[in-house]
Amino acid sequence: MRILGIDTAIRCTGYGVVDFLEGAPMIVDCGLIKNKPSAPHSECLRRLGGGIRELVRNFHPDSAALESAFYSKNIKTSMILSYARGAIMLVLAENSIPSFAYAPRKAKMAVGGSGASSKEIIAQILASMLSIDASEIPLDATDAIAIAICHGQLACRPGAEHVLGKPL
Repeated sequence: MRILGIDTAIRCTGYGVVDFLEGAPMIVDCGLIKNKPSAPHSECLRRLGGGIRELVRNFHPDSAALESAFYSKNIKTSMILSYARGAIMLVLAENSIPSFAYAPRKAKMAVGGSGASSKEIIAQILASMLSIDASEIPLDATDAIAIAICHGQLACRPGAEHVLGKPL
């Protein structure tokens, strides 16, 4: 099973493509989709959608796992993040890729950290778990990889259809 994990942001979206072979995760690719701070939101959304399209075309994921929406006191921040999630979900839906959402705390705990672990700590845990150099993982991609692994741990279980629930 191949999973595309996505940590959505309007300026710097992290992604991780993770294969689960016999239940063990393996990172295929990870990185960032970056937008300039000065770029208008409409341009950021266009580039974000294009980046996800390219990932789907190159890696053919079986499913996607996104960070769940969060609640912010700043409604503008929440709306902008919702726009970004919508652009990503549109591309995934156009390609018939089922998508699931996980809270960041749950994803971090799935890889062995606490729910409050920093990106740096999660990178160290992932490096140890997957026998890679932590410097090979961009910090903004750590949460995306953790989200993909969280989904894979559930999706690869016997009876997963009862645990996963419906896609987004």
